Amino acid sequence: MTPVLQTERHLNLDPDMFCSDDALAYERSRTRFVAGQGLLLDDAYRLAHLPLVAPHDPRVIAAKEGTSYDRGRHPTAYSVVLPISADALEASPAYQALDAELRTAPFANKVAWHVMDRRREHLHATICGGLGSEPPAIEPARRSAMAELGPIRAEVRGLFSGNVNRGRLYLRVYPEQRDGANLFHAVQRVLGRPTTDLYVVGLWNLMDDLDADEAAILAAMIERWWSRSLLRVEADELWLLGARDDLVLDGEISARLALR
Repeated sequence: MTPVLQTERHLNLDPDMFCSDDALAYERSRTRFVAGQGLLLDDAYRLAHLPLVAPHDPRVIAAKEGTSYDRGRHPTAYSVVLPISADALEASPAYQALDAELRTAPFANKVAWHVMDRRREHLHATICGGLGSEPPAIEPARRSAMAELGPIRAEVRGLFSGNVNRGRLYLRVYPEQRDGANLFHAVQRVLGRPTTDLYVVGLWNLMDDLDADEAAILAAMIERWWSRSLLRVEADELWLLGARDDLVLDGEISARLALR
């Protein structure tokens, strides 16, 4: 069954029903742009992402001791994620405007547009990561508790660049707040996982550093789009997603966890 994912015009929701920036980690986790300085791809990005989008770039870190990465690929890693419909996102006028602005930005030629179609069937925001290299057994009692939560609503906003994996650009997901509680926290507790406060949808990847002027333009875009709602969704299932790279170019939906 395809998860229920609806556009904002179909969801007449009070904006106060979503968690605020004060309750989430986006502000403290964002890239700190410095006037007159460019944006350099960091080592984490050059290890996990750059080999997938620009494999012949001399800055690629092919492998690193203590990690499982081999030119951007690794053993299967499982996560529980909130699926995001590419069709619904691409139908959003606000997203279309953001995409158009990125495509005409001075740094547009440094964006790996060629990988986006390969990822569109698996767009997601991770709720529970680090679930191991084998599909985790989710007991019937936990599945029943998940179903009792009911459909989860969330708002997708943009644009975001983090302080780790500099070079990847994301959209931010704001989960529903029900009775004062973050519903993603409720999912994490049901599954016996630590609570987290940052849920992003990775969409765009840079293939090169940005110079000072380009970085300033990106920083201004992030500020301008920070509070803009791109999409509101209502999901009646989560995915157990297995992936062999951090872009999920090679991955599959291993299970669907019902939320009703």
